[in-house]
Amino acid sequence: MLYIGADLGTSSIKLLLMDREGNVKKIVSREYPLMFPKSGWSEQNPADWWEQTISGLWELTEGVDKKSIGGISFGGQMHGLVLLDKNDEVIRPAILWNDGRSEAEAEYLNHKIGRDKLTDFTGNIAFAGFTAPKILWVKKHEPENFRKIAKILLPKDYIAYKLSGVYSTDYSDASGTLFLDVKNRCWSQEMLEICGISTEMLPMLYESYEPVGRILPEVAKMLGFSEKCVIAAGAGDNAAAAVGTGTVGMDTEGFGKCNLSLGTSGTIFITNDRFRVDTYNALHSFAHADGAHHLMGCILSAASCNKWWMEKILGSMDFDGEQEKIKNLGDNHVYFLPYLMGERSPHNDPYAKGAFIGMTMDSTRTDMVQAVLEGVAFALRDCLEAAKSIGISIGQATICGGGAKSQLWKRIIANVFDMKIYTVKIEEGPSYGAAILAAVACHEYDSIEDAVRNIVRRVSYVQPDRELVSKYNKRYQTFRQIYPALRDIWQSEKEE
Repeated sequence: MLYIGADLGTSSIKLLLMDREGNVKKIVSREYPLMFPKSGWSEQNPADWWEQTISGLWELTEGVDKKSIGGISFGGQMHGLVLLDKNDEVIRPAILWNDGRSEAEAEYLNHKIGRDKLTDFTGNIAFAGFTAPKILWVKKHEPENFRKIAKILLPKDYIAYKLSGVYSTDYSDASGTLFLDVKNRCWSQEMLEICGISTEMLPMLYESYEPVGRILPEVAKMLGFSEKCVIAAGAGDNAAAAVGTGTVGMDTEGFGKCNLSLGTSGTIFITNDRFRVDTYNALHSFAHADGAHHLMGCILSAASCNKWWMEKILGSMDFDGEQEKIKNLGDNHVYFLPYLMGERSPHNDPYAKGAFIGMTMDSTRTDMVQAVLEGVAFALRDCLEAAKSIGISIGQATICGGGAKSQLWKRIIANVFDMKIYTVKIEEGPSYGAAILAAVACHEYDSIEDAVRNIVRRVSYVQPDRELVSKYNKRYQTFRQIYPALRDIWQSEKEE
């Protein structure tokens, strides 16, 4: 049998076709527009997702026995708000994970309801990108749309619904809504009451590897698939990527496994065999796709910082050429704060801004390129330090995402983190993990751990250099002082 993993990203959907041994047969991507109606807002039309999903499935399965498609599952951008009315029509464009309009609602939840209560109800505090603050924003600013709500879905779950006719979500993706009691794996009645919604508005909860149904007959006929094709719940993009890199379960010494993702956003993902919350809520405490838990730090701008700097500022597409000029790792006097969309972990500050610090008359273009790569690595280390603060020890990590294609960036991260950074054979992250979830849902493997053990392979690693580790430790201590020094300036701009 063949299995499809669909990664519904911020700019495109990536569809991957895999056989039961984990061999990738084909990959197809389809782009769709991203809308910015106002500064700090970010929206998409769910109809665009569906149109490009169907188009991509056609191309992906061209030339193969379509009846051999055993299952489809998903990884997807988290936190997005998709609203359906009683006729299952989309009420308004989806409000995405990187949309900052609900900062006032997040502040209300954190300060009026209280961080301690939120942590007790859900395991997490409110961030502007989460789903619950978005609901409160719609309730306040678009009351006519709020009254129309019959169902609330996350982005990937809208595609699952269109394929299966089932309103579903999985625990990992639901963890990022602030509606889920993560510890007890159920919807939080306290949070639903606070937001003025009901359980009936929310989808059924599933483990990521569980089937939610089968493909609708009319969709099967349109695509030429068997009506027996299973639709599995899938996972949030980072949990799916963790599956795709083998970051499931615990290591042989009982420590959590770690995966770094360098995509539009950047994440550090640490597996846990039990529910844990860090002292300052700097990290997210979420359910994992393997049925256990994980801690996750998320910086809102990662590879997107490099893309912004290269394409919009330098006007260059020669990413490799610019990085080849970087020769003096650890000695750069320029620092970069990568807060181009505000910041989530560990600062939870939607007003944070990007900044270059330390330029002099002899600063060069190459220094600035290097500073961008290092700034993202330092911001990810902020999240690592939050994990260390509650006694979590990590000795190595895998890495995935578009930024992970840069050998130089991996070398910087290995030395900033002082650990081996591994690359896996299949670097497709969420789409590959989603295909593995589909295979488990179809009983090709007994569990996620069993599938990963048989499918995922590490192929190389970057080793930290003791001299560079020492240099980067010193530079990181300077980096971590820059945000607190600028925070009051950004707050004063907010008040204006």
